[in-house]
Amino acid sequence: MERVSNVHSQTQAKASSGWINGLIGVLIFSGSLPATRIAVLEFDPVFLTVARATIAGVLGLLMLMLFKEKRPARDQLLPLVIVAMGVVVGFPLLTALALQCVTSAHSIVFVGLLPLATAVFGVVRGGERPRPVFWVFSVLGSLLVVGFAASQGLTAAPEGAILMLLAILACGLGYAEGAKLSRTLGGWQVISWALVLALPVMALLSLWRAPASFSGISTPAWFSLGYVSLFSMLIGFVFWYRGLAQGGIAAVGQLQLLQPFFGLALAASLLHEQVSLGMLAVTMAVILCVAGARKFA
Repeated sequence: MERVSNVHSQTQAKASSGWINGLIGVLIFSGSLPATRIAVLEFDPVFLTVARATIAGVLGLLMLMLFKEKRPARDQLLPLVIVAMGVVVGFPLLTALALQCVTSAHSIVFVGLLPLATAVFGVVRGGERPRPVFWVFSVLGSLLVVGFAASQGLTAAPEGAILMLLAILACGLGYAEGAKLSRTLGGWQVISWALVLALPVMALLSLWRAPASFSGISTPAWFSLGYVSLFSMLIGFVFWYRGLAQGGIAAVGQLQLLQPFFGLALAASLLHEQVSLGMLAVTMAVILCVAGARKFA
């Protein structure tokens, strides 16, 4: 009986650690929205996408060399390619292209679907089996985010909506595949190897899309590029993949429901954008849905 109790306690501690790591990852990712908004005022969106992947890829390569990590096994290469195509190339590039023809409110509609997509891929690729009540809270949380975004007014071209939908599917698959691989390879190793796999292509595209001169780029734009490169593309994933692997892909993935609101809060403080009472109310309701999803996952 005591042995069973110890195993249960260890499982609970691991799950709690997963939620803490996942929350740290979401908080880091939330800074991407205001940082990207500042950066794209002076950088081309496509260049910003490939440049941040290149910078993060070089840092990931240095980390792997510094800690003398052995190369992934042959059967881990395909999952790493899927991670790279999903979160290193697919999501950043597709959203950068989509945001040229959709509003930020419309993009939040699709971000609200990301936790649900992650949970579905967690079942398909990660072999997880959440309880039926979990899906009620997951769907309700997504509907709250989508409803809030819709209330802000939506205008979008069909191609923008298609690009955002593809971005969410790519990201959900990349999250689930990376979390599954993190159980054997390690969280920071997964994102580092995925970045290294994409590095040759990203580096060439960075040279091709680089502006003719960087002399007019302001300090805030450079800091924003640094943030999305170091934190959004590398450090955030270290915590995020560790959290998904420890606490469960479907369960911890629900924390993404809070990301739009964290991002809007940061935008309000950094960019002086208004935060409404309605947004605060919806945020509280989403927090309750995340708590319910955690209980029944």
